[in-house]
Amino acid sequence: MSADVAAGPDAGTPGSVPHPGTGPVPVPTGGTGLQTEFWFELPVGFEDDHGRVHRQGTMRLARARDEITPLRDPRVRDNEAYLTVLLLARTVTRLGDLPAVTTGVIEGLFTPDLAFLQDLYRQVNAEGTTSTAVTCPACREEFAVDLHGGRSGGAPGEW
Repeated sequence: MSADVAAGPDAGTPGSVPHPGTGPVPVPTGGTGLQTEFWFELPVGFEDDHGRVHRQGTMRLARARDEITPLRDPRVRDNEAYLTVLLLARTVTRLGDLPAVTTGVIEGLFTPDLAFLQDLYRQVNAEGTTSTAVTCPACREEFAVDLHGGRSGGAPGEW
């Protein structure tokens, strides 16, 4: 397992419940060293039909078919903006304790959460990480910022 992959008895275990307020970390890869899934915390959270709010989840790297298949969907042909909904429904693998992340869930997100997931999708699929380099406008110092949401650090088993 690579050094940047979270470890721990429940790290990445389906159904494990994270502690609120911690940020995403790479999900264990089963020893391959290839990081394909990223933990995140939504800024607002998805409210389900029972009033429960779901904020922590995982997003996986997109595959070519994830970007090609939705282009044949009639909803995308009618409205190109719907491509975002289909891409996120295919790549967000978990959100809280919802049984599945469907197009209905993505459609029900608050605008800040949709924008957050769009940014996260672009970052992990362009760079393979949730970190990006930025420059301070005042002192011009360069440093890395993690786009995951919440505070940085914390393995899934520590949530």
